[in-house]
Amino acid sequence: MHNPRCHFLILFIQLISIISFYHYVVRIRGEDNNTSAVKVDVGIILDLETDVGKVMHISVLLALEDYHANASRGAIRIVPHIKDSKKDDVEATSAAIYLLKDVQVQAIFGPQMSTQTDFVIDLGNRVKVPIISPATSPSLTVKENPFFIRAALPSSTQTKAIAALVKKFDWREVVVIYEDSPYGFGIVPHLTDALLEISSLVSYRSVLSPSANDDQILKELYNLNTKQTRVFVVHLRPYLASRLFLKAKEAGMMSSGYAWIMTDVLTSLLDLVDHSVIESSMQGVLGIKPYIPRSNQLNNYTKRWRKRFRQEYPDMDQIELNAFGLWAYDGITLLAEAVEKLGTTAIPKLKKPDTRENLTDLDALGTSEVGSQLIDSMRNTVLKQGLSGDYRIIDGELQPFPYQIVNIIGKGEKSIGFWTEKDDISCKLKNGKTAAKCNNKQLGAIFWPGDSTIVPRGWEMPTSGKKLRVGVPLKGGLEQLIKVEKDSKTQAVTATGFCADVFKEVILSLPYALPYEFIPFPIQDPLTLPDYDDLVHKITSQDYDAVVGDVTILASRSEYVDFTLPFIESGISIVVPVRDDDRRDAWIFLKPLKSEHWITTGAFFVFIGFVVWVLEHRVNKEFRGPKRKQVGMIFWFSFSTLVFAHRERVTSNLTRFVLIVWVFVVLVLTSSYTASLTSMLTLQQLQPTITDLNDLIKNGEYVGYQEGSFVKDVFIKRMKFDSSKFRSYITLEDYDDALSRGSKNGGVGAIVDELPYLRLFLNKYCRKYIMVGRTYKAAGFGFAFPKGSPLVPDVSRAVLKVMEGEFMNNVIQKWFGNETDCPQKDETAITSDSLTLDSFKGLFLIAGVSAGSALLLFFLNFLNQNREILATDDSIWKKLTAIAKVFDEEKDNSNSMSEKPSESNGSNAPKLLAASEASPEILPDLPLQIPEIRISDGLGASPAAEGFSTTEPGTPVHETITDTIEER
Repeated sequence: MHNPRCHFLILFIQLISIISFYHYVVRIRGEDNNTSAVKVDVGIILDLETDVGKVMHISVLLALEDYHANASRGAIRIVPHIKDSKKDDVEATSAAIYLLKDVQVQAIFGPQMSTQTDFVIDLGNRVKVPIISPATSPSLTVKENPFFIRAALPSSTQTKAIAALVKKFDWREVVVIYEDSPYGFGIVPHLTDALLEISSLVSYRSVLSPSANDDQILKELYNLNTKQTRVFVVHLRPYLASRLFLKAKEAGMMSSGYAWIMTDVLTSLLDLVDHSVIESSMQGVLGIKPYIPRSNQLNNYTKRWRKRFRQEYPDMDQIELNAFGLWAYDGITLLAEAVEKLGTTAIPKLKKPDTRENLTDLDALGTSEVGSQLIDSMRNTVLKQGLSGDYRIIDGELQPFPYQIVNIIGKGEKSIGFWTEKDDISCKLKNGKTAAKCNNKQLGAIFWPGDSTIVPRGWEMPTSGKKLRVGVPLKGGLEQLIKVEKDSKTQAVTATGFCADVFKEVILSLPYALPYEFIPFPIQDPLTLPDYDDLVHKITSQDYDAVVGDVTILASRSEYVDFTLPFIESGISIVVPVRDDDRRDAWIFLKPLKSEHWITTGAFFVFIGFVVWVLEHRVNKEFRGPKRKQVGMIFWFSFSTLVFAHRERVTSNLTRFVLIVWVFVVLVLTSSYTASLTSMLTLQQLQPTITDLNDLIKNGEYVGYQEGSFVKDVFIKRMKFDSSKFRSYITLEDYDDALSRGSKNGGVGAIVDELPYLRLFLNKYCRKYIMVGRTYKAAGFGFAFPKGSPLVPDVSRAVLKVMEGEFMNNVIQKWFGNETDCPQKDETAITSDSLTLDSFKGLFLIAGVSAGSALLLFFLNFLNQNREILATDDSIWKKLTAIAKVFDEEKDNSNSMSEKPSESNGSNAPKLLAASEASPEILPDLPLQIPEIRISDGLGASPAAEGFSTTEPGTPVHETITDTIEER
């Protein structure tokens, strides 16, 4: 028998428990009878039919429970009014109107769907009530909606993390698979921009309807499998995503070589996906999600949350707490703190409009008097110890969290790294805030689809059997570079030639099979007149997947296609005919010097002769006489220096100075002329008819070029050629015929083309034509692909491999021949052998300055000696006449002669002269210098005493003559 006291104690404890539970329930539901507490009504709009809605529902209840559990906050009671939007936009709008009109809530948390939130935000702006929503669509902007607080990360913040992954693995293209809803397409423009920043792009957008059946999904996957890109970004909600991966497995797209990346919502809600789907169809998938740091507070809360979830939804399978639930908890906590800042004063209801007319539900909505204070308090606030970490709201927007990168392995996920905007990808987080590198490995080990550890290349050739469509130019002539033939029966297209052989070898050098087919493109179509630019544009119009041929890499073309590395160097040059052998030319002796050089040299000869005459004619008898003799002496003396045949003595030191410089100039001129003429006469050369491009323009010559080539535009722009002076040709024979006829007979004076073509032409006609002038650089021939094509890097590497091998030498020998077969061919730039005036400008400058200086000194001295004439009062004409008369007169040298000879010499001279006159036979053995002995003018000495050839008195000759006379 039990003790009555024990029964009483048990009944008392049960009564206390019932009273406590009733008090707790009443407090949560806002039914507290404590009239001193200030009640604040808050609306909660969630999709309670969804798993995410239920997760957030439990978090909202626990957040309010934790807020009210604090004794210091008992003066304020937040009364939640929870409404179910039932996954319908109209229901959500109706719930918001009810809460604002009838309940007159001061704030609304929710809705969770972006389409529902869009209209509710407008209501909040109208009544000035804050709307705190976890909607993720980037189209909902806080800048345009002053009463909107985003309580979750927008989907646009993850795009840079996805782009970082794409860059990490060097993928150039991705395919985005997204849901046909505001949730789905809101991320696409932001992801496209993020990929463009790293030089990647979205090659295709695959849109799936939320109601798509399995056949529609499988059909779209087969369509994706026909494309080259093998990197897929999946932006779907869990239910549709699980069906997608099941069908991807069925289509063979979860095997080696494929890469899949899940966006944050799908990765965060991965526990909502059936585990059998994860194990069978999602192995090796990468995912990103906001990083939630682990803490004791979060662990304790998670236990409470699971317990409460089982209480609220006992008939439902247990699901896990996710980021949206944590953000809901932190968001309600921030709202409660903002309400607490308003104080304990009673918060007024919404102010109704002042009108008695019949109003609609929207017109009947009032205006909150405290909404502005609430929104100002919440737009910039930080919850440092939130369950999700540092929960920061800046300008109404939840600030980005570090993103965690996970790899789906087995039944769950494995963390392989992190991403932050500041530190990019890393394998660890330091203090949960900043990224830190670890062992130079940016990510942990990754298992890719198909249990592969090899990073997918990101693209493959389509599995549908579609071949690479390669456009090749179809043209006549120059078949050594590219020749296209089409079988009339089988319609099979074959391409041969240097470019085709290199392309085939490059394809064989790739590490994988790349099927292709050639498609001809007529260049010389008389109807459309297409050129190589039109051929390359066929890639942008998606008619071709590549272009192979003698296509030059140009900056203008690279704007809309991508080229591989060049497989042959190129450049633009000119070929002209060679002239006949100059050695048979009767006037070849004039060719060593240019015409302007001849004229300048002749002018300097006359000038130097004139200077010498000016300096000598007053003091030197040999430069005097009749006018004709003096003019002749000017020309004779200067030109005689050309062969150093001058015999006239000069007496002036200024003249000697001028002659020293001039003789050196003449020496250089004659040596250069002799060397040039010798080269022309002894060396057999192919001399061009034209040596300079300016000669073509000056002479108005016609210029030939290859039909469809870009070189015409180059010469028109760079050299200012007249476009009407160009004539197009097709074959090498056309080139030969046009050059042979010349411009005056319907041909051309020169051919401009790229070096590979000119090399072929000169190999065939090496004795008739020659390359002249400078070579204008070009990038060379390359293979063209669509912009951003993943084939370009691989083909470029294969081109390098082919060029470094023996194959390249063999194929050049095959199509271009042996360049040494024509010994007289000289492909170097030819210039004229004639000496130009520029080479002798310095010499002529020195000669001119020295002669001019001597002439100036002479005239200054002359004017100084005759200053008395200039000082007279006569007219200028008379002064000039007097000066000219003095200048023309012979100078009196009596005051400037040396002293008379010694008496012995003076006494012997008359005897010598008398003896010679009386008997000419007495001096039979006199030396030959006797004719040089001059008779004095009676002034006591000969004026020739200063000459170059005059023998001075007292020389052995004089002494010999004197001794002989004395002996006789």
